[in-house]
Amino acid sequence: MKRNKKIGLYVRGGAYWMRFTVGGKQYRRSTGTGDPKIAQQIYDILRGEIALGKWKPEEAEPEKEPEYTFNELAERYCAWADGRQRSAAWKGYLIKQLKERFNEMLLCNFDTHVLETFQAERIKKGNKPATANRFTAVLSHMFTKATDWKMMDKATVADINVVMFPENNKRLRYLSIEEAQLLVKCCESYLAPIVITALNTGMRKSEILNLRWDAHIDLKHGFILLDITKNGERREIPINATLRATLQGITRRLDVPYVFCNPVTGKPYQKDFKKSFHSALRKAKIADFRFHDLRHTFASHLIMAGIDLTTVKELLGHKDIKMTLRYSHLAPAHKASAVDIYDQKMNPKTVNLAQI
Repeated sequence: MKRNKKIGLYVRGGAYWMRFTVGGKQYRRSTGTGDPKIAQQIYDILRGEIALGKWKPEEAEPEKEPEYTFNELAERYCAWADGRQRSAAWKGYLIKQLKERFNEMLLCNFDTHVLETFQAERIKKGNKPATANRFTAVLSHMFTKATDWKMMDKATVADINVVMFPENNKRLRYLSIEEAQLLVKCCESYLAPIVITALNTGMRKSEILNLRWDAHIDLKHGFILLDITKNGERREIPINATLRATLQGITRRLDVPYVFCNPVTGKPYQKDFKKSFHSALRKAKIADFRFHDLRHTFASHLIMAGIDLTTVKELLGHKDIKMTLRYSHLAPAHKASAVDIYDQKMNPKTVNLAQI
C-alpha cells in the first residue's frame, strides 16, 4: 500500500514548523529554530526519513501548534493599528480594559458564551449599549486579524456569534441662541474660543483640539481645511465673521503649532477643560448638556434657518445623509413654506386666506 506523503515548512511563533501527512494522518513538528537554513536541513532530514520509511508515526504523538493568549494578540494588534488606523488611540484605550479582563486566556477558548458574558458584565458596570457594542466590535476585528496571522483557527472564529445590543442614538440636545450666547459669557477666557469654534463650525471636539495654524487655518480665504476626518474625507468649513474675529484674537505661539493649547505644556487640550466646561454650564444654568451637543446646536439652527440637508451634511462631514436626517424634524416652517411656494406656482388663482 502506497503511503501518502506531504510535508511543508511555515513560520509560527518565531520558529519554522513542518506540516506533513503520513498514512492519511497529518502531523506538525517544530524545527526548534528560526534560522531558515537550519530549518531547511531539518526539513530535508525528515523528508529522507519519511521516504525510507524510518519515520514511524505510531512511535510519536502528534505535536500541537503553539496556543496564543489574548495578551499576545492585543500586543500584536496594537502594534499593527498604530500609524495604520486613525482610531488606534481610541482602540488602545478599549484594548487596555480588554487585557485586564481576558489577560492570559487562550484564544482557542473564546466562544459565544464568553463574549455574551462579557457584554452582560459591561452593562452591569453601567456601560450604555453603544459602549458595550464598541468593545464587541473591537474584539471582532481583533479575532479577524488573529486568523490572518494564524493565531486563531477560522472555524473557532466562525462559531462565535454575538448579537449587538440595540442602540438609541436619537438624543438631540441643542441650545437656543440665548443659551448659547450665555454659555460663552460664562466660559473662562481660554475656553470661550473653543466653544465659539464649536458653535460656529459644528466640528467634533477632537477636530477642534487638533487644529494647527499652518495645516488647517486659512484666514486669507476664510476656510478651515480638514484633511483627515472621522469618515476619512477632506472637509472645508467656512469661517464666518464671529469665528474670524475669535481666531484673530488668539495669541499665536511661534513654538507651538496648535490653535488651542495648554499654555503650561504647549500641548493640545484633551480633558484639561472638562471641569471648566461643566462649571460654565452650571453658571449658565444649562442642564443635561455635553460638549458634543454644541455640534447638534450648530446643525439644528442651520436646519431651522432653512438650510438644505445636503449642505448641512457637507458641513458636518457626515458620510451618509441618513445621519443628517435626524435634524429634519426641526424645519416644519421651512417645509410649510416650500409647500406654499409650490401651491402658488401650481395653483396661481388660489386665494390666500392670510391676506384677506
